[in-house]
Amino acid sequence: MKKLVTTLVVVGVLLIIFLLLGPFYVVHEGEQTVTTRFGKIVNNETEAGLKFKIPLVDTVIRYPQKILSWDGEPQRIPTKENQFIWVDTTARWQITNPSLFYESVNTLLVGSSRLSDIINSTIRTIISENFLNEAVRSTNDINLITLVEQVQNVENLEDADQLRNLTSTSAKQETIQIGRENLSQRMLEIASRSTEQEFGIKIIDIVIRQIRYSDDLTQSVYQRMIKERNQIAEAYRSYGQGQHAKWLGKTENDKKNIISQAYAESEKIKGIADARATNIYADAYEADPEFFTLWRTLESYKKTIPQLEKIFSTDMVYFNKLYSPLDE
Repeated sequence: MKKLVTTLVVVGVLLIIFLLLGPFYVVHEGEQTVTTRFGKIVNNETEAGLKFKIPLVDTVIRYPQKILSWDGEPQRIPTKENQFIWVDTTARWQITNPSLFYESVNTLLVGSSRLSDIINSTIRTIISENFLNEAVRSTNDINLITLVEQVQNVENLEDADQLRNLTSTSAKQETIQIGRENLSQRMLEIASRSTEQEFGIKIIDIVIRQIRYSDDLTQSVYQRMIKERNQIAEAYRSYGQGQHAKWLGKTENDKKNIISQAYAESEKIKGIADARATNIYADAYEADPEFFTLWRTLESYKKTIPQLEKIFSTDMVYFNKLYSPLDE
């Protein structure tokens, strides 16, 4: 009986010590583990729950089972026509084989570094093998768009059509064969070949997040845009000069018409006035011919004598009124 009690106590103590050493561990949702024994992989767990290990012998390494994100640094890469662009890319990846991941890279930090090397190398390869327009656009829909210049402050539809024709620019773009989305798919295919087989990593997608022109290429694009806008501005200037000449001609014609009408009206009024003056003169002459003759002579003296510088003789009939007696 005493031996049995002693045995039970020893077993109980050993059991408590065993439990204190932690033979159980929990795998949480979204987590997976690799169990190693003296550096050798003996088990991996991908299901959540309570798991068992041998204390002091087994080591449990935990990895996320969730989808992880990768954000690369922008790279300056030449295209096939040797045009440099900045490519900013992102990707999503997941550890699908924790045992292979442990054997090849061991930690998440190293795994992310190796993933960066592979993806960045793939991006440089794909971009440098294709033309710029393939990396920038995904479809040829831009060539189906008809750009119509909006014109304002025109008098009629004919002028609007004329101005629209003057300001029209050719926006035809090169036809792409692959496109940006397909380039991303090619990057995914090439990068996935090595990551799944060598590191136990599944790359879910690679997305070109942003493409920026380099400084020299940006300047070239700006110059082309400036040239197009200058062409449109010159068309507006040409239209404005034409309208200016048109209105000047119209104004000049209106001016001549108004002056002509005013001249005709003035001549008409002068004719009427002359006729009335002639009638008045005739009536006055008929009333007193001698007085009318005197008055006309005096009026003539007022105009002519102040302009005469020298008079050599006054024996002319014209000066008779100057020497006539007052009673005549």
